[in-house]
Amino acid sequence: MLTSIAFTTLLSLALSSVARAAQFNVTVGGGPLKFDPQFVTANPGDTVVFTFKQANHTATQSTLANPCSMAPNGFDSGFMPVSASNTAGPFPAAEFTVKDTNPVWVYCRQANHCQQGMVFAINPGNNFAAFQAAAMGGSGSSATTTSAATTATAPPPTGAVTVTATVTVNGGGTVTTTYGSYPGSAAPTSAMSTDHKVVVGGSSLTFTPSNITAQVGDTVTFQFMQKNHTATQSTFADPCRALTLTSTSGQVGFDSGFMPVNAGATTFPTYTVQINDTTPVWVYCKQAGHCGQGMVFAVNAVASGPNNFAAFQALAMQLNGTGSSTSAGSSPTQTGSNGGAAKISTSRGAGAAVSLAGVVLGMILI
Repeated sequence: MLTSIAFTTLLSLALSSVARAAQFNVTVGGGPLKFDPQFVTANPGDTVVFTFKQANHTATQSTLANPCSMAPNGFDSGFMPVSASNTAGPFPAAEFTVKDTNPVWVYCRQANHCQQGMVFAINPGNNFAAFQAAAMGGSGSSATTTSAATTATAPPPTGAVTVTATVTVNGGGTVTTTYGSYPGSAAPTSAMSTDHKVVVGGSSLTFTPSNITAQVGDTVTFQFMQKNHTATQSTFADPCRALTLTSTSGQVGFDSGFMPVNAGATTFPTYTVQINDTTPVWVYCKQAGHCGQGMVFAVNAVASGPNNFAAFQALAMQLNGTGSSTSAGSSPTQTGSNGGAAKISTSRGAGAAVSLAGVVLGMILI
């Protein structure tokens, strides 16, 4: 009898525990740069579901001491891009299960969103206000502090400025490039490198995702789907022409070359570049007419600046097809090695030269 009562009691407690498990729904972005609600009090076994709205955010675990830096072995949703036209959903989501009652600190690692107070906490006690204040004060890494201080004291410029950066491409070559960009990119906040996979083409004329934030040391791997596309570096001011063609100082941008893929293909070519700083990188597909349909991509475009991704894409769609943006840079007849991948080599410290080898493509899949 006692055994039966004990079992019944344990079963009742177990069922009661299951019944108490709660789900907290948290909206990320979608207008204000904030998590809504900004914090929750949860029990072990509860779940927190982050639903991502416009434009491109993350839910990344940090610490109270370093609010804008990824915690070692912390969870990270990755970037969740949502189109501005998607107002009704469905929206991407990420779920976190609460393991204990210890505080969990979270931030968005897009550009400078954390420094604008875009943070969240589970079981923060009385420390949420201090956590958010530390994020906005740039009290994470020393690099983040410098970035936040610059943003707070210097008014944003009214136009683009010219900056210089280097990018490492397939084969280990280094390309020094110039960009017209809006300053304000966040300094790197993590020592961990990430490979960002970007799907090029396929069922639509898009790069997916089309706008990412990458840290120093990260790589971007373009995977080319049907039919025949490129990943070609350009500038914000001239989005549909190769940087190599528009530079007035001999700078050479990276270019994957054309990557033809048959409709029934099961393997897909790739092209990888390494990010060596957080300067914005602007990219387009130079297949005829594709850039003009919005087939562009950006790394570290500053969402809060005038030279953001939406402006870059709009300018591409506006300019392509006009006299100022049609040139050899958008010609579909190109050659390449190993199915179209361009190799980069450095020439006597004067920049980099693109070496294209192979045969002329017999058929261009438009």
